[in-house]
Amino acid sequence: MTSDPSRPITQKELRTPRSAAWAGILFALLFGTGMVLTFLSIPPAPPYETSWLTENAGRVALAVSLAPFAGIAFLWFVGVIRSHLGELEDQLFSSVFFGSALLYLAAYFVWTTIIAAVLASANADPDAWSNTGAYIFGRTMIKVMGGVVMLRMAGVFMFSSSTIWLRTKVMPRWLVYLSMGLALVLLIGGGAVRPLRLVFPVWVFVVSLFLLRTNRLADDRGDGDSGDSEEGDGGEDSG
Repeated sequence: MTSDPSRPITQKELRTPRSAAWAGILFALLFGTGMVLTFLSIPPAPPYETSWLTENAGRVALAVSLAPFAGIAFLWFVGVIRSHLGELEDQLFSSVFFGSALLYLAAYFVWTTIIAAVLASANADPDAWSNTGAYIFGRTMIKVMGGVVMLRMAGVFMFSSSTIWLRTKVMPRWLVYLSMGLALVLLIGGGAVRPLRLVFPVWVFVVSLFLLRTNRLADDRGDGDSGDSEEGDGGEDSG
């Protein structure tokens, strides 16, 4: 038997693990926990209070430590969505989708880095740091990065995702229109209300549950098809 030289020696298709959809749920839990911790620990500004630098430093440090793991889980979630689209993925909308995901992740890391830098500076010299303009600048950066830049990028990611789903029809219409509505809320007025920052992790959680359900149904159909084919083969043999 001669081998075809045009075909690679190893021809194994790389498939997305069914369990990869759990990455979105993991991201939602880690990111949501970090957001709740910061809500409870860092007061809104202005006024620029400094008591949280000592009283709530432990909770804020925990929220910052969760960021790398949440970021890794989010990258897996993005990959799961692209895998779910498959060959239906459009280059134009996918570029916006993937670019907004990276920009959101970058803003998230910058936001947590600024928080960590403010905490470290306060620990180095608490009295001098809290009475300088650097603290006001740092608190303003935390507010702008978390309430404006990060939320806007999350809104763009949600809107581009829902637009792709609307064109490809891989998601139910109620989820598509709900995603578009929530994306507009984040794009227009998300920075004005702090609890709206939790909209994005809840949305990721819902999408991940739907993907898990879709994968399970696909596995069930695959098992059923294989069972039917085996019965058919048995019938032909017996005949």
